Amino acid sequence: MAYQRNIPSASAGIQVRERHTKHWAPAFKKLRRLKVQKVKLPNYREQDDTSELTPDQIRARMKEQGILPSRPWMERPITISATSGVFEPYIPPEGDGKLSTLSLGGAKQGMELLSKKSKSMLAVRKIKGFEDNFSPSTFAEEAQEIYLKAHKALAEKDYDTLHQCVTELAFPLMTDELQSCTTRWQFLKSLEPPRVVHARCTDVINKENVFAQVTVRFHTQQTLAVYDRFGRLLYGSEVVVKDVLEYVVLEKHLANMYGLWRIHEKIIPDWMPAREPGRKTYVQQKPVVEAETASDSAVPVTPTEQSAAVA
Repeated sequence: MAYQRNIPSASAGIQVRERHTKHWAPAFKKLRRLKVQKVKLPNYREQDDTSELTPDQIRARMKEQGILPSRPWMERPITISATSGVFEPYIPPEGDGKLSTLSLGGAKQGMELLSKKSKSMLAVRKIKGFEDNFSPSTFAEEAQEIYLKAHKALAEKDYDTLHQCVTELAFPLMTDELQSCTTRWQFLKSLEPPRVVHARCTDVINKENVFAQVTVRFHTQQTLAVYDRFGRLLYGSEVVVKDVLEYVVLEKHLANMYGLWRIHEKIIPDWMPAREPGRKTYVQQKPVVEAETASDSAVPVTPTEQSAAVA
């Protein structure tokens, strides 16, 4: 009776071949399986210090625990605070600074400048989306203050202030070979008021990471003298005043709310005359004098003279 009670087919009077290893009520099969679970107990005899294990032992332990090996490289965040160059650089008109607006060449320059202002106006409008108070007329005066502050810090070797005025691209270009030199720079006056001649905006990596570059024209009078570590004059003069025409590109990271306008690069047109090279000093090597071998000055005595001397 107990045998028939446990087997449903036998209690029903039906002859069915049954597997005696299978439970008669499979509804709670999963719960019965979860009643007994394998628990991995910690092995206190296992060596915790992996520095004393061999690479094969470490690999076997990680494979046993299902741990993937670590990557051989480390990923670090990158901050892009400045671009690597000038995008769409301004092309200065030939003869700029020498032609008057009343001459034919000066009038042509004015017409070409008006025809190229469309893209600059769109860039200025985009800059105003990040800076409400931006204006090309007032920005030229601000750019001149940055220009004077940067060159004064360069002459005084104040690199902390120079980093705030120039970008990471312009800093090594301005400080190259000036560590052991003495610079005397002086700004005298502006021959023409500075003005914005070019403006462009671009995005890096994504559309919201926007950089702006504004080209400002400076026509000034300056004096520059560079001395080497021995006090010898290498370049320029502290007395001779020169007219300097420069096109300075200032850049700002508009997406950064703490971004600053900084000097990025200077545009040198092809028609501008080349600057005079600096005079370099070298250590004069002493001439090497070969020492002559000392020869015997004694005159050999002939046999006749030797016999005469004995007599």
